[in-house]
Amino acid sequence: MALELSRGYDNLCHMRRAQRIFHRKRHYDDGTITELTLWLVPQPVWGSRHMFKYSLFYGRPGERLILYDNEPGKGDHRHYVDREEPYLFSTPEQLIRDFVADVRNLRRRNTSGDD
Repeated sequence: MALELSRGYDNLCHMRRAQRIFHRKRHYDDGTITELTLWLVPQPVWGSRHMFKYSLFYGRPGERLILYDNEPGKGDHRHYVDREEPYLFSTPEQLIRDFVADVRNLRRRNTSGDD
């Protein structure tokens, strides 16, 4: 238990010194939003091997459709509708490209009437 609390404390401490390096928010006419936030952190988030903390969200208030994040302890992963799977992080630019591609594909699928 003490180890888990220590890891949580470490994550809180380094987030205080984190530097937000990217933030974009977009509202779509259908009520969905994308919000992308990327921080440079002084040490890797527990479970990741790089110096970035990120949260890339697509959905509606109270409804997550797509989320890429590296939650402490889980490492890099993505949520796509009702499934969660590991994500292989390479660069921030590729992360954003992958997220945008998922959003475009899901929006296309939803507007074409496919379920």
